[in-house]
Amino acid sequence: MTVLDTPLLALEELTVQRGEIPLCEGVALELSAGSICHLIGANGTGKTTLLMQLAGLLPVLSGEVTYQGQSCLPIQPLYVSHQLGIHPNLTVAQNLTFLLNLYGITPSITDIDDALTWVGLQGFETISSSHLSAGQTRRITLARLYLLTPDLTPLWLLDEPFTALDVDMVARIEARLRDFAQAGGSILMTSHQAVGVANQVLDLSDYMV
Repeated sequence: MTVLDTPLLALEELTVQRGEIPLCEGVALELSAGSICHLIGANGTGKTTLLMQLAGLLPVLSGEVTYQGQSCLPIQPLYVSHQLGIHPNLTVAQNLTFLLNLYGITPSITDIDDALTWVGLQGFETISSSHLSAGQTRRITLARLYLLTPDLTPLWLLDEPFTALDVDMVARIEARLRDFAQAGGSILMTSHQAVGVANQVLDLSDYMV
């Protein structure tokens, strides 16, 4: 297999496990550049747990995970959790700046303005995040997608990115996911609704213990 043929992310005989309780066993996946995989499964199959394992937030106790053919983590995946991780004491602009700093990005004022405009939060830059609705708070976390590119974060792990969004915003996010994949990025995401841009499906129900 050449470097160009090597999947960006590959799972082999992976156990999805939180604590001492295995939820799924033998999970297999190959995710190549340009792929958008919809991660589905019944409640309790460990969709969020799997994303957290791949993001390095939970250990992989059994099975193999390779990134670009390496067993270590040579790339920094973007992980967008349904647990928002927004600091209520910071302004909208400060929160977005903090989230981008985690990936080595120091955004300009124009970057912040453009990203917040993209998610419909123009004019919210100096507002305390504690005053936002759930949907508005979700948009801060998603504003990162506007500025991150495959050369910075080639793998996106998205946990329910469409939660609390209106139809227009969902369409805007889907268009961004498509553009990111076409530029060579890869996405593994959960969603309780159909994902029209997905070209792969991984059903964890097939691997339940």
